[in-house]
Amino acid sequence: MARLSRADMTLVQLRYFVTTATRRSMTEASGDLHVAQSAVSTAIAQLERTLGVQLFVRQRSKGLALTDAGEQLLRDARSLLAQVDEITDNVRGHHHEVRGTLRLACFVTLAPFVLPRLISRVEEQHPLLRIEIIEADVDGTVELLLNGTVEGAIAYDFGSVHDLSFDHLYSAAPHVILPTGHPLARRKRVKLTELAGQDMVLLDIAHSREYFLGILQAAGVEPQVRYSSRSYETVRSLVARGQGYSILNHVPQSPRTYDGGELAAIPIAGDAPPLDVCFVRVTDVRATARARVIGALARELFGTSPAPQQ
Repeated sequence: MARLSRADMTLVQLRYFVTTATRRSMTEASGDLHVAQSAVSTAIAQLERTLGVQLFVRQRSKGLALTDAGEQLLRDARSLLAQVDEITDNVRGHHHEVRGTLRLACFVTLAPFVLPRLISRVEEQHPLLRIEIIEADVDGTVELLLNGTVEGAIAYDFGSVHDLSFDHLYSAAPHVILPTGHPLARRKRVKLTELAGQDMVLLDIAHSREYFLGILQAAGVEPQVRYSSRSYETVRSLVARGQGYSILNHVPQSPRTYDGGELAAIPIAGDAPPLDVCFVRVTDVRATARARVIGALARELFGTSPAPQQ
């Protein structure tokens, strides 16, 4: 059997492979890499010949799927490329600004509260660093992190997930959201039991849904969900129009909704658990200088403050 030459496997080939594996498309990978698609396909074909394995299965309707060998190489290649980036950053030291593009996931309901301030701070302190944002729910965030599409995420601490670490930023306490004409709207605090028998408007996002309903059930209140929506602002607008109460963790500075309604946000009396907001990354992948910068700025902006307002 011919001996494989490790020198034939290049960093360029690995970068092309990782980008293609992440995008599941050579066409999209070539766009990200700003090279011709033929360059990507040639690099991957050479990589497959060098390793003596097939890395992708071409699916007619679903794009590219990784083989078992491809999955293993993807994990190892990401780790290796992160180390190469780390070496480059260390050699540059303080003589160069942190630069390049970092893909960051953000839980969809958190995005308007944290991203504008974070992006503005990045532009002020690191003008050569560009952030690409992908908004997602919990399951989407986990997938984006584990498949390497993003280097980090700002999300709720959604419990123990293999291979992910959570760096706590702040805690967001739940509030009861009421129309301003509601009898409880002027209260300083509201007991959840006072909402028993009333209609609810539910923010219907996976994990968030279970969290909100769990708070009520723990207080002995059986939720009566009249309307549900995946849109944060739709929930607020329905509440403002008297369609029920809701429970949300982040409160915009303005009590007004998009359609001109007005709301009151009342803290909950008792032991309703807050949601912890964290900077999340893959534990076993060494963080690049870009990811460390974003994590540090997130801690600087939000780590010692109450839940941010929009």
